[in-house]
Amino acid sequence: MKRPGPLLTLLAGLVLGLFMLTLNSTSGTKTASSSYREQSPSASPKTPAKTSPTPSATPSPTPSPSKPPVANANYAGRTDDDAASVAVSVRDGKAVAYFCDGRYKEAWLRGRVNNDGSMKLTAPNGAVLDGRIEQGRKIHGTVKDEGRPYTFTADKAVKPSGLWRATAKVRGAKIDGGWIVLPNGRQTGIVTRDGKTAAAPRIDPETGTVTVDGRQLTARPVTP
Repeated sequence: MKRPGPLLTLLAGLVLGLFMLTLNSTSGTKTASSSYREQSPSASPKTPAKTSPTPSATPSPTPSPSKPPVANANYAGRTDDDAASVAVSVRDGKAVAYFCDGRYKEAWLRGRVNNDGSMKLTAPNGAVLDGRIEQGRKIHGTVKDEGRPYTFTADKAVKPSGLWRATAKVRGAKIDGGWIVLPNGRQTGIVTRDGKTAAAPRIDPETGTVTVDGRQLTARPVTP
């Protein structure tokens, strides 16, 4: 039996070497691939969500205090042309006024007084009074009657000065009298008898008594 020659031995060694080389190459590829997968993150890191700052509550503006209502008071005065008298009585934000020339022209006006002292009073006959109380001491304004404007100033009046009125029936006639007593004692008034006007007799401002057509009446201070 012949022994294998050197050529067969060399061939066997060559085959073994190729096998080992192929095995090493395969192991190295797997190792590198595994290493890459371990180093690569499986997912991108999440960016933390930004939180909007909570807006601080804005304080509500403090409302400016409103002006208090005007004080209750009476006012009396004359028009700038001295043609008529004007009296105004203010109570609880309301006002009543009397415009009178002492002969035949008169108007009773009513309305509200705003907190700033301004007022617009109206009468059934169409007369209008626009005025404003100034520092609680006087009223400057205008009365427009029968299309004619009369500017006036009425100073604060203390009883017995101010606005007076009396109503009654005398000898079957309806009597309606109005009087304005100025702080200096001067009086202006009209008495209407069943719709007919005439100058009014003087009243006693201390008691309000007045005699009309032979009958004694009592005039009283007028308030809204």
